[in-house]
Amino acid sequence: MSSKEGAWPESTSSSSWDTTSSSSWDTTSSSPWEEPELRAPAAWLACVYVCVCVCGVFGNCLVCVAMVRLERLRSSTSVYVMSLALADALFMLSLPLLVAQELLQRWPFGDAACRLVVVLDGMNQFTSAACLTAMSLDRLLATCGPPVAQTWRSPRRAAMLTVLLATVSMTPVLPVAAHFSSQSGVCAPGEELVEGSGGLAFLGGAFCLGFALPLAVMLLSYGALCFRRSRDMMGTNERQVTAMLASVAVAFFVCWAPFYTINFLSVQEVMPSEPWGAGLFITAFQVCVCLSYSWSCCAPLLYAAFSPRFRSHFKTLLCPRKTAHTTRPTHDTHDTHTHVYDLSDSHTQVNELSHTHSHMYDTHITPQQPTQV
Repeated sequence: MSSKEGAWPESTSSSSWDTTSSSSWDTTSSSPWEEPELRAPAAWLACVYVCVCVCGVFGNCLVCVAMVRLERLRSSTSVYVMSLALADALFMLSLPLLVAQELLQRWPFGDAACRLVVVLDGMNQFTSAACLTAMSLDRLLATCGPPVAQTWRSPRRAAMLTVLLATVSMTPVLPVAAHFSSQSGVCAPGEELVEGSGGLAFLGGAFCLGFALPLAVMLLSYGALCFRRSRDMMGTNERQVTAMLASVAVAFFVCWAPFYTINFLSVQEVMPSEPWGAGLFITAFQVCVCLSYSWSCCAPLLYAAFSPRFRSHFKTLLCPRKTAHTTRPTHDTHDTHTHVYDLSDSHTQVNELSHTHSHMYDTHITPQQPTQV
């Protein structure tokens, strides 16, 4: 877990890691980073965190309701989308504590709350990366996999895999969270975690497990899908779903790559010595942290931007009366079912439509069969 509890700029005398903000840079009295003019304004950071929290909770809860109420979790894609939204929404609940730390310039909630925030942060990062990886492989199976692979993509198996991934993500998080405390006045890791090469090992492990490895799998999967699309072997629905999920993967890279880059620079003590350079470095660090937080609220926006189905879902949930007046029932069976299974792949649509039409045919012809005497 390398998120906001990761490496912060080290001073010349001791390391000063922070969970979220520059407010913990006052843990060492000799640190050049604790000059008031070098700190990012706490009020500005608190406002950013509040906006991210409100947008993240609202957007991800809206996605969860849409997946359960409207999509009814009838495809593996909808299960992964809901799992990603649920992980982001749970993490957003810890942001008010971080806002309080920014405004109070201290951590008043005790060690238990500090470790809970670390656990939620780490679970969010690893579970999000794992869900994105699973979605990219699921798309690859849906469009390029053999017919027998479609039986592996049931919603039930997707839910079981998601639970397994969330459980496994706790493995690297819990030992690290045990080293966090608020004894220094802020929620920060202990010296045993950051002294010597511990900081680099901690950050490097989180980078590999939570960013580099998932990103490599996503690049390979979506690269194969782009090759298939270039040969016109994908249907319209498959292209829309693939584009939506690929945009989320791109956002994952944009939000997390700057954070890891500046953290590695901080751990390697690559920092300017001039006061103006130090202030610029701290500002850049805070921007990267805010960008990594924004990852948890950008997925719903991308769903609405790239998926007509999600736009319809959001409109139905936010404006139910207007939608009820403007929507008219249709008797076009093909269009109706294609619209319902928008998040599924063509194989799922064909199989379920065939079953539906077969069932409808049997229902209609049964009363017309002659009665045997």
